[in-house]
Amino acid sequence: MTVIANSADPIAELTQRTAVALRGWAPEATVESVETLAGGTSSLTYVAALAGVPAGYERVVLKVAPPGLEPVRNRDVLRQARLMQVLAGVPGVRVPKVLFCDKGEPTARQPFVAMELVPGACVEPVLVPRGTVPPGEVRARALDAARMLARLHRADPRRTALAVEPVVTLGAEIDRWTRAFTTVPEDLRTGYEAVADRLHATMPTAMMPVFTHGDYRLGNTLCDADSVNAIIDWEIWALGDPRVDITWLTFFTDEARHPAAPSQEPTGMPGKAELIDAYQETRGQSLPDLAWFEALTKYKESAATALLIKRGRKAGRLTDMHRRMRPALPVLLEEATALLG
Repeated sequence: MTVIANSADPIAELTQRTAVALRGWAPEATVESVETLAGGTSSLTYVAALAGVPAGYERVVLKVAPPGLEPVRNRDVLRQARLMQVLAGVPGVRVPKVLFCDKGEPTARQPFVAMELVPGACVEPVLVPRGTVPPGEVRARALDAARMLARLHRADPRRTALAVEPVVTLGAEIDRWTRAFTTVPEDLRTGYEAVADRLHATMPTAMMPVFTHGDYRLGNTLCDADSVNAIIDWEIWALGDPRVDITWLTFFTDEARHPAAPSQEPTGMPGKAELIDAYQETRGQSLPDLAWFEALTKYKESAATALLIKRGRKAGRLTDMHRRMRPALPVLLEEATALLG
């Protein structure tokens, strides 16, 4: 079958390429259709309808590196697939099953990954109208997510093929968001240098590196009723300190008063202490120095939000969320400073 690079119809080309790659997994299978699925900004996501495949795989997800850019860092879909293949064998950790891949020929033909279509809703309770998810389900999902995070962090990277991945140090984590601040307008970054200096000066001893998600929260899971069916969106996973993930999760509790929340009414989310207790009990290990990591989380959120506002301004599409977040930027930095003493 001929595959045309730089096709004017990307779905037609992807359909052809999927049909070829599919044969390595299910030799008699065929592709009936490919449709766009809403997804993140660092890759393109589609749903493919298949025939002649094992039961339960009639619809699969295709994740494709964005066109015209080198498939590296958060665009490296094959790296994400390698991690999910490793995590598929970790007890108590649920991720979409990777079915087949195509390395492509970047950047003319970008790599893609095919994975199972996991049922479930992807909702961040504090960022949606109250009542979108019943409070009881929100609570159960959050506690399940905390326990699943602990099981993820119990997996030893040194026993896997991904042990060769570089470890992201705490200093590198600070510097990553400091670099982000340097790319935004002055009015979006006032005071960031002092917080960065203080983070470096008070940096705690690192824990043993684990697989970190990098954006771990309910909005990056697929849930059904009371349970997390799968953790998704592994674009920025790394080997790093587990506390980076847990304080990011607790930043999306009601008591954290997330500045992008459309309402301060309760969602049903457990409190920070309860989530941390559920994590520590499951992992069997306590987490010291969490105040420092909460400060890092606020620094990271301020930088990430500044980037979003910058892009919104450039595109001429500032949303209500952007407007809610803009006054919070200096407040987040002030709160980080207070946590650091």
